[in-house]
Amino acid sequence: MSRKQFFTGIFLASLLSGVIAVGGYRLLTPQPRVIEVNDDEQQPLLTKYLEDTTFVVPEGLNFVFAAEKVTPTVVHIRSTYNGSGDDAQAGRNPLEEFFREYWGDGQRAPRDPHQRRGPARAFGSGVLISEDGYIATNNHVVEDADEVQVTLEDNRVYDAKVIGTDPTTDLALLKIEEDDLPFVKFGNSDVVRVGEWVLAVGNPFDLTSTVTAGIVSAKARNINILRDQSGLQIESFIQTDAAVNRGNSGGALVNLKGDLIGINTAIITPTGVNAGYSFAVPSSIVSKVMRDLKEFGTVQRALLGVQIRSVDADLADQFNLNTLNGVYILGVTEGSAARDAGIEDGDVIVSVNEVQINTVSELQEQIARYRPGDEVDVVVIRNNKRRNFEVKLKNNMGDTQMVRNESSISIGGARFREVSEEEANELEIQGGVRVIDLSTGKFKAAGVEEGFIITSVNKRPIRSVNDLMEALQNNSGGMLFEGVNPDGSESYYAIGW
Repeated sequence: MSRKQFFTGIFLASLLSGVIAVGGYRLLTPQPRVIEVNDDEQQPLLTKYLEDTTFVVPEGLNFVFAAEKVTPTVVHIRSTYNGSGDDAQAGRNPLEEFFREYWGDGQRAPRDPHQRRGPARAFGSGVLISEDGYIATNNHVVEDADEVQVTLEDNRVYDAKVIGTDPTTDLALLKIEEDDLPFVKFGNSDVVRVGEWVLAVGNPFDLTSTVTAGIVSAKARNINILRDQSGLQIESFIQTDAAVNRGNSGGALVNLKGDLIGINTAIITPTGVNAGYSFAVPSSIVSKVMRDLKEFGTVQRALLGVQIRSVDADLADQFNLNTLNGVYILGVTEGSAARDAGIEDGDVIVSVNEVQINTVSELQEQIARYRPGDEVDVVVIRNNKRRNFEVKLKNNMGDTQMVRNESSISIGGARFREVSEEEANELEIQGGVRVIDLSTGKFKAAGVEEGFIITSVNKRPIRSVNDLMEALQNNSGGMLFEGVNPDGSESYYAIGW
């Protein structure tokens, strides 16, 4: 055998051994299944790194329009606490306690009641909702503040007045004296869908005019953060993953059209900064609360008068229900709107005015948009059959009357409150109603100035806001308003009514 034949034999033997080894491996090793995908089914696409920097988002997914439209309407709010209240502890953000509850960062040490407390400041956001300076924000941004200052996107600064607050929804209405302001339009939060793109606009960490983007993660979310003595708090938040941090409270949540669909209110995070969970009060509630606060100084809360819980599998099994949706009525209050309409214990509410109801939060949100005296169509399941009821909603006093703020009212473009006993004694008057805010209307046109105290109308003594309301309701035509100015001088105004 030649040397060449020897090496050829070695090569062929090695090659044959390799073929046998590979063949044996394939015979002994399970092969991956190949699944055919029909042409009309969507096929997955692999992602890759894009070196092309000209790549743009799909047409229609553009945040620029909404951002440019909304940013001028979002304001920076700074609340000052002068040391008279608990929240004025020097160096502490008064919003801390609100966030602390769901940040879980422990308990604060007890305060020394004798400790001298200096002024403290908190910051937040707000949204201009009218060209004459009305601003929507959160109650916790301005609650118990001694002074509220608003800075516009163009850096103009104004002192703001708190027109009204509603702790049950954590909303508040402010007013600054300016005209021709940019403002956001209310959108319809009812038609917002999970997965829809949204923008959050506000002032996180005291940084002005910040825009972040995300999607709607859930609707009608209850996270149990609101507390109110009345027990009427409403939580039906829009949940998003847009970045929201301290200072965003009171800011705008908008759709890609730039329409307001919510007021950013809360976050849930283990770190104290954004962790992908933010919550906004839906615009359906915001618009109603703002109207009420502007007109009455307080919210007109309509009630069904029922004790309720969401239906789940255990409840359905316990009461032999044929549905896993809706709100189960545990009890109906005597004399309530529900009782008057014929709704009973054990009924399951499944819709209100043709809007499907699946949870307690959804029911609360639907009823919260109405006022006492409004009628709603309520569909319930009773004995596994659907029944319709026309319900005339009532207030918490058990009637259909509108309720006014006991100490302040708004009439004819002016806002009033009763003078305190100290103010009356200082000015040597028996009482009266002070003008605390003026906008376009009869009083401003007549030359009335802020601070003027009405002591009589057509020679009828005015001691309270109720006296003023009765005087205006029982008179027409020309009316004579007499009173005193803050310096004690007397003035009178003839106003056509």
